[in-house]
Amino acid sequence: MHIVDIMREDSPTFSFEFFPPKTPAAAETLYQTIRDLESYMPHFVSVTYGAGGSTRDLTHHLVERIQHTTKLDPIPHVTCVCHNEKEIEDILVRYAKSAIGNILALGGDRPHDIPYDKSRDSFQHAIDLVKFIRRFNESGAHPDPRGFGVGVAGFAEGHPATPNRLIEMDHFKAKVDAGADYIVTQLFFDNRDFFDFRERCALADIHVPIIAGIMPVTSMSGFRRIAELAGGARFPAKLLRALRRCENDPESVRRVGVHFALEQCHDLLDNNVAGIHFYTLNRSDATRVIFDSLGIPRRRNAQAPTV
Repeated sequence: MHIVDIMREDSPTFSFEFFPPKTPAAAETLYQTIRDLESYMPHFVSVTYGAGGSTRDLTHHLVERIQHTTKLDPIPHVTCVCHNEKEIEDILVRYAKSAIGNILALGGDRPHDIPYDKSRDSFQHAIDLVKFIRRFNESGAHPDPRGFGVGVAGFAEGHPATPNRLIEMDHFKAKVDAGADYIVTQLFFDNRDFFDFRERCALADIHVPIIAGIMPVTSMSGFRRIAELAGGARFPAKLLRALRRCENDPESVRRVGVHFALEQCHDLLDNNVAGIHFYTLNRSDATRVIFDSLGIPRRRNAQAPTV
């Protein structure tokens, strides 16, 4: 389903993110997660894309498997890093043939395990990728006459590569105006950052839906990884204090993280968020607890999982 139809049909939306497994054991963990979460009937699930080709084929296979063997609606990430136009066109053709309705167009993370020269990329910034997908849509190659719905990333705390927040918003508006249908934010832990970002978007005449990205802390090691993955996420003192009190008790850490994320979600819903996107890290436990605690009715009866 096209993202415009999803957002019009039912708001707020709820969605999950997965990443492609690299080992058979990780694959089993992921497929169990998909089984667990399929009955919640999220509005869509996104699938990440590895830098420099490390998991790209795995992404394509996972997206197609979700599309063809579950009732979930997958949205694949497509990134600028290490790609030329022909490669991106081939990916879009492949997804169009599989009736994938939407794409999340991203700049992408710099690969660390291979030599990388950004100047060789055909797409220097996400805006270039958005424009390319729009031109592909106009070609009529997609079964939906509108082509792919296009999403872009937003940064509630500010883009780490653009310290000047005025210039950052100019760049962001240009990216959205190039053809974005919706925005999914990077994870954040202070809702005030999200509300301020949403207001600045409105002031910049950006009016597409803004979906909030939430990642519950479930372990101290994961907490430290989040700080690096998010490019410098801000952790409120309230969360740090709570984690410090129980850092040697893994179960208590998980409960603190889930409770904090649940409070974030309640506050977001009370303030008319367009959607909440859960970064699951391919595990369902925390997301299920949060989802159940929010008291959200299932969208429709799910059939038995088919994965």
